[in-house]
Amino acid sequence: MSAITLSGVVKQYPGGHVAVRDLDLAIPDGSFTCLLGPSGCGKTTTLRMVAGLEQPTAGEIRVGDRVLDAVDRGVYVPPEKRGMGLVFQNYALWPHLTVLRNVEFGLRMRKVPAAARRERAMEALRKVRVAECADRYPSQLSGGQQQRVALARMLAVDPEVLLLDEPLSNLDARLRLEMRTELKRIHDETGATVVFVTHDQMEAMTMATHVAVMNEGELQQVAPPVEMYERPGNRFVAEFVGSPPMNVVAVAEPLGGLAGSLLRYVEKRAGLSAPGCVGVRPEALRLAAGPDAPPADAWSHEAAVETVLPAGSSWTVQLRLDDTEVFAVTHEDPGVAPGDTVRCWARPDRLHVFAADGTRMTAWDDATAPVGKAAR
Repeated sequence: MSAITLSGVVKQYPGGHVAVRDLDLAIPDGSFTCLLGPSGCGKTTTLRMVAGLEQPTAGEIRVGDRVLDAVDRGVYVPPEKRGMGLVFQNYALWPHLTVLRNVEFGLRMRKVPAAARRERAMEALRKVRVAECADRYPSQLSGGQQQRVALARMLAVDPEVLLLDEPLSNLDARLRLEMRTELKRIHDETGATVVFVTHDQMEAMTMATHVAVMNEGELQQVAPPVEMYERPGNRFVAEFVGSPPMNVVAVAEPLGGLAGSLLRYVEKRAGLSAPGCVGVRPEALRLAAGPDAPPADAWSHEAAVETVLPAGSSWTVQLRLDDTEVFAVTHEDPGVAPGDTVRCWARPDRLHVFAADGTRMTAWDDATAPVGKAAR
């Protein structure tokens, strides 16, 4: 079993800086879990503690039934005995060794016989589709090929857990797309537990079976990608996951215009009292121009079109609702131009309501939705 469990994990550095705060996280066996968050949120520190490169200040880390760290009992298993494979943002290939020798390196350290070592190294290179590069040196490879070699070196030792620390951030957009596909395929083939650190929400949403969002050292929410996107546990998650980000409007006093319109609507439709803000994703915000009218049960408000940004497969429309700017995204030509007046609307189940402290407030069909901690 290679499920990973972190219980009450804290990491505090000399000087008092707390990088990870009281982290409770269960990473299922065989899952592809992404640790997602902005720079400095504690995701890489968490990965390094799982790998054994950092020791927690408090708490316990397990893989299956095996305790790797238990601060109160003085248990610490060094990195080389954890049975994990780690790939860094920097490929860290030996420049004076061929690709094959680089991939064999871990096996050589484990005293694997030469014939078996070569066979396993070549099999790993075939998995990442660079077997033809076995006799080349790293300087003779592209960035994408070097990344594949780093993955092959990790796969050759057949680890129970694969730990990936932003391994695609140095690649261009096309290579990142290719490597996302490769990583998903490798995960499907090996069935290993994968922990992937990234600040790129697109990587997390497209590859992960589970996403764990962190901010300022605290876990905000853990959920499958689509569930997190549709039911963010708090305001931080709602605004961090999604591109363009969710439109969020504060509905605190004094109320008027857009804020008042939203408050009256959610109070009447959902029976909620004292919400702090209401959010709607750009793709859930629809436009009704000319004789078109919004559905009778929808929330709607008059808006002025400020900018229309075509992107080939979609259009992003910047709107001004009273004194608030919002964005709408459509995959059909909106047929509007700057200066037009339209009516924007959203269905009730596409509105997200948050309390003043940022926690999600249950509304409409959200009765069973997971609720995260308030963002700090």
